[in-house]
Amino acid sequence: MTASITRPGKIIAIHLSYASRADQRGRRPATPSYFFKPASSVGISGGTVERPAGTELLAFEGEIALVIGTAARRVALDDAWHHVGWVTASNDLGLYDLRANDKGSNVRSKGGDGYTPLGPELIDARSVDPAALRVRAWVNGELRQDDTTAGLIFPLAQLVADLSQHFTLEPGDVILTGTPAGSSVIVPGDVVEIEVDAPDAEGSPSSGRLVTTVTQGDVPFDAEIGSLPMVDDLQRAEAWGSREEAGLPAVETEAAHALSPELRAKLLEAPTAGLSAQLRKRGHHACFIDGVAANIPGSKIVGTAKTLRFVPFREDLFTSHGGGYNAQKRAFDAVDEGEIIVIEARGDATTGTLGDILALRARARGAAGVVTDGGVRDFDAVAAIGLPVFSQGAHPSVLGRKHVPWASDVTISCGGATVQPGDIIVGDSDGVIVIPPALAEQVADDTLAQEVEDAWIAEQVAAGHPVDGLFPLNAAWREKYDAATRTASDSRPRS
Repeated sequence: MTASITRPGKIIAIHLSYASRADQRGRRPATPSYFFKPASSVGISGGTVERPAGTELLAFEGEIALVIGTAARRVALDDAWHHVGWVTASNDLGLYDLRANDKGSNVRSKGGDGYTPLGPELIDARSVDPAALRVRAWVNGELRQDDTTAGLIFPLAQLVADLSQHFTLEPGDVILTGTPAGSSVIVPGDVVEIEVDAPDAEGSPSSGRLVTTVTQGDVPFDAEIGSLPMVDDLQRAEAWGSREEAGLPAVETEAAHALSPELRAKLLEAPTAGLSAQLRKRGHHACFIDGVAANIPGSKIVGTAKTLRFVPFREDLFTSHGGGYNAQKRAFDAVDEGEIIVIEARGDATTGTLGDILALRARARGAAGVVTDGGVRDFDAVAAIGLPVFSQGAHPSVLGRKHVPWASDVTISCGGATVQPGDIIVGDSDGVIVIPPALAEQVADDTLAQEVEDAWIAEQVAAGHPVDGLFPLNAAWREKYDAATRTASDSRPRS
């Protein structure tokens, strides 16, 4: 290792760059995004990295590191690789426990001392094809990552050219080029090895194995100074690579299975007025989310509830829970296709509970819509995105005026209705209702049957018959309806 790499002027890392990792995370970026790491995070092969006291989610990330050889400023894509002097191995270590308040910047989660070990050997960048490099990682001798630069979303030269548009890349600067699938949690005593090589190049040049051993720290973070470790099941799943690897139960709960494609189709056809009538017959009178209307006229939403709870604003709680990667952002980042984010804002319409950026994220994740008993910022922009949102209307203020994002995937109250994760939500121009999953199939079937009956009654009223005895059907009209239904059935062609 050279002194310039031991203490580089800048370390720039990319968030997502390998297709395998992006597919694992369920999102593929259209353009690269980056973060900086401090020079003090550089470590050497054979060194140690500390997992701080009170934390659990320290993760390794095997990566290819590019070391700039000659200054690059506004270089063309075709010329960018010529500014790379060397290639070596890196381990972009990160502590998921500290992501909550630094999501994106990763200042605390990835900036720790020794969190960027590099080396041990340098590969001359001129001797290798940047599209044919390989990165592998082992934990305690077991191969965990094995991918090549052929699997990159953004070629290595593009990262150099892109960054040089914004600032000068100086000799000795390091670019960490992202990690493939397979990154996971490591614990004290684990030994991580990373190697970068070019197996098809002459002489098969290699960085050698970059070795790092995990140790346990004994100094806790100071609660009076700054961000404390905070983890939830989403962080655990992302740190380990999957819910299964994290030892968490699969999301496929009974509620998640309750909304089959066939049931969804029925509920899309059934009006909320009819559905609420069937729920009332079954003794459910508190199924209405009151006071909300659609941002897109004529919208119809059907989906399972993903819940988000805001509590009333309090300065100290907003400081600890309102910034960074808070519960609101985690909910929008984790919503699944067909889910509806339902937000408890205590019926307070005097501040926004989401805006256009979060609406874009929900749309990209395939959310069926959002229901909030609060307000919406960027109201017209959210509607233009095409995400159906049922709310109390527009309001320009930010979240912190009245709310603290507190928790997701918990039982909440929205518009006077209790909503649990997995409840079935249906909304149309008449309003939004909550259906317990166990009742949904029968309620949908009975609603559609009632719609057929109501259509027949409407025909009789249009023909001049009085509604007395017809709506609802008395015994005589019931007999006529049954006869008409049988006749219609008998006249249908047989298959």
